[in-house]
Amino acid sequence: MRKDSFLGRAFYLYYDGFRSMTLGRTLWAIILIKLFIMFAILKVFFFPNFLGQHAAEGQEDDYVATELINRSQ
Repeated sequence: MRKDSFLGRAFYLYYDGFRSMTLGRTLWAIILIKLFIMFAILKVFFFPNFLGQHAAEGQEDDYVATELINRSQ
C-alpha cells in the first residue's frame, strides 16, 4: 500500500496513533473481552435458534415467508 494514497494515509494515521498509545494494549484487551462476552456468551444464553426449533431443515425460508404473510393479515 502506497503511503501517498488515501487508504495508505488513513492506515498509517491509525497505526501511528495506536503505536504511540501508552494504554493501547490494555484498552484493546478490554475491547476484545467485551466483544467476546457480547457475541459468544450472550448469544448462547439469550438468542436461541428459533428457526431450528420451528422449521424443518432446509425449509427455513418457507417458514419465514409463511409467518410474514400470516402476521401481515
